[in-house]
Amino acid sequence: MNIPTTTMDSNIIMENASIIEPRDDMEFDSHEAAYLFYKEYAKSVGFGTAKLSSRRSRASREFIDAKFSCIRYGNKQQSDDAINPRPSPKIGCKASMHVKRRQNGKWYIYSFVKEHNHDLLPAQVHFFRSHRNAELLKNDVRVRRRKSLPAVSKLFSAYQNADCLESYMKSQHDKGRSLVLEPGDAQILLEHFMHMQEQNPKFFYAVDLNEEHRLRNVFWVDAKGMEDYTTFGDVVSFDTTYFTNKYKIPLVLFIGVNHHIQPTLLGCALIADETAYTFVWLLQTWFIAMEERAPRVILTDQNNAIKVAIAAVFPGTRHCYCLWHVLEKIPRQLEFLCMWNDSFMLKFTKCVYKSWTEEEFEKRWWKMLDRFSLREVDWVQSLYEDRTHWVPTFMKDVSFAGLSTASRSESLNSLFDKYVQGETSMREFIERYRVILEDRYEEEAKANFDAWHETPELKSPSPFEKQMSQVYTHEIFKKFQVEVLGAAACHLKKENEDEMTTTYTVKDFEDNQNYIVEWNESKSDILCSCRSFEYKGYLCRHAIVVLQMSGVFSIPSKYVLQRWTNAALSRHGIGERLDEVQSKVRRYNDLCRRAIILGEEGSLSQESYNIALCAIKEALKQCANVNNSVENDSRTMTLATHPVCGDEVNQCGNVSNVVAPHPKVTNANKASRRAGSGKGVASKENSSSKKGKQVPQPEAVGMGIQDSLHQMEMSGMRPSHLHNVVPAQLHNMVPPMFHNITSTHVATSLHENGLPR
Repeated sequence: MNIPTTTMDSNIIMENASIIEPRDDMEFDSHEAAYLFYKEYAKSVGFGTAKLSSRRSRASREFIDAKFSCIRYGNKQQSDDAINPRPSPKIGCKASMHVKRRQNGKWYIYSFVKEHNHDLLPAQVHFFRSHRNAELLKNDVRVRRRKSLPAVSKLFSAYQNADCLESYMKSQHDKGRSLVLEPGDAQILLEHFMHMQEQNPKFFYAVDLNEEHRLRNVFWVDAKGMEDYTTFGDVVSFDTTYFTNKYKIPLVLFIGVNHHIQPTLLGCALIADETAYTFVWLLQTWFIAMEERAPRVILTDQNNAIKVAIAAVFPGTRHCYCLWHVLEKIPRQLEFLCMWNDSFMLKFTKCVYKSWTEEEFEKRWWKMLDRFSLREVDWVQSLYEDRTHWVPTFMKDVSFAGLSTASRSESLNSLFDKYVQGETSMREFIERYRVILEDRYEEEAKANFDAWHETPELKSPSPFEKQMSQVYTHEIFKKFQVEVLGAAACHLKKENEDEMTTTYTVKDFEDNQNYIVEWNESKSDILCSCRSFEYKGYLCRHAIVVLQMSGVFSIPSKYVLQRWTNAALSRHGIGERLDEVQSKVRRYNDLCRRAIILGEEGSLSQESYNIALCAIKEALKQCANVNNSVENDSRTMTLATHPVCGDEVNQCGNVSNVVAPHPKVTNANKASRRAGSGKGVASKENSSSKKGKQVPQPEAVGMGIQDSLHQMEMSGMRPSHLHNVVPAQLHNMVPPMFHNITSTHVATSLHENGLPR
């Protein structure tokens, strides 16, 4: 560093690219400037710093003396019988810098000790608390090594006042916390990760270490979860219930929902605390695992740290609170209202669920607060400030796909409660985690099988029911069918009409409630105050009866979500013509039935298997060529333009007549193309011989703890599985709890080409 004078200030320190070693002739404007210089020097060398001591003048009360040191300065002072001893980095290091104030106000270096009694870590210096800052992305090894994240510098742009965010992050910063693990838990985690990667090398996980190199946060997701997110990543629930309720394992889950209304596990994490740092790290890591695609909507508990993290990492995502998270807190937060609880809940329900406009909500809200004297209650004030995150009146432009319910027992999240209880140990959870994956796959496979072999039963002559019977999956259709039949118990009355919109009041005799429905015929827009479409993803009986009375006998395409249809897994949008979807679904189901027959015949011998496999590959190739040609020419081709088999045994000419492969094969191929930029594509042939329930593992990204090359070769793993071996510069970052495990590495960075593009 070139210094024109011996006087040092913060500007000089920050502007220069390198830091020189402290010298006796240096002067500083203040002791803070001296500490800033020492901290920058430490950062360049590779150690953390602390303000060891300072002293004021008894006369002027100004600082006259200060001493700064290495974070490992001194020795640990703690009683031997301490109940819960805290980890300490102190190991007797003497490195320090002592500064004093001259009469002219300048500060000089009184003494400087350079030598340390421990290794310096310049490559991992960002782990030290003294060298962290609010821009966590710059401090995260996984992200700093990723050069394909141009948006990194913009992640905090959602906050107009960056200083405010930085202040919040510092105040929320953890104090070197680590995961509370029982003896042997780290070994169990390691074995679990290695087992998952042995089954599929594309299994993804990441670890976050504190400054003592101990586990602080851990995240992982199986390949099936990453594949599910590509189709059902529009709405995600970030569930911290198990952590908040002080379960034995500090577990948080990323949960989605598939087209059969079944929960999908999109990621798991173990976290040390609820700070903004932890949630930003976790959301960043999950974002990378999901190929840098943010969800449209994310549902969470009401938590300021989560709110800050989501706004920073996902500025374009709609952040909402689960209704049951809000409602379940009322008895605890407002326990002083116990004698008026029933009366309060009636008013609260009317205000939240029956307010059609924002103005109506405001009026009812303040009237309710005045009646029960709640204006000064902090929690109630926070609910109002966050009203756009949870009140249904403000949810006209979102869809929750059934993930936001009034109680946890109704939510899909609760389905995981049978696997995780308050006293569940790490070993028990890891065993149950495998069961979770197997159960999720079995349930989805059964639902797919039923969709191929069963035709839903129609229970009315309604054109809406007939229309959606070939479009919706069985589970969604059954729920929609209830709404169609329930329309018979509704009576509507026209309230007013203008040039664009007609407003109706619909009396529902089943629940004896009145609902407001707005219908705009020119735009085919329909809104109901019950918010069924927003919360469930399909139209309600009140909207159906209005459409019927308005002379509309088909559901507008904008109210048919592709995620709920039999074409949910298609890479092509369903467009606006639902009759084309119906035809496509019929063709799809027919091919799936034929594929099952082909699978049964083709598996009887090796020769028949080879014939079937060859035919499938050829058929898939020809279908892809035809479909690509259609896309390139931008024209629609109908089924009539191709020869159609007369029955299951007849052939239409040659190999091209054979049934196309199971859709999972197509998905796997598509995933393989996405992962093609990585080094090496794993073969799955060795998985065909495994017995029992198998979780499908599409191509995805893996990162994490890996065995040595020798051990992998001994276990029969192919060299192509080694594309994410830990970089050598990270080998010193193994947490102490892993030191007794030989020949392993903790991977805390992504392979340069590891992520699909």
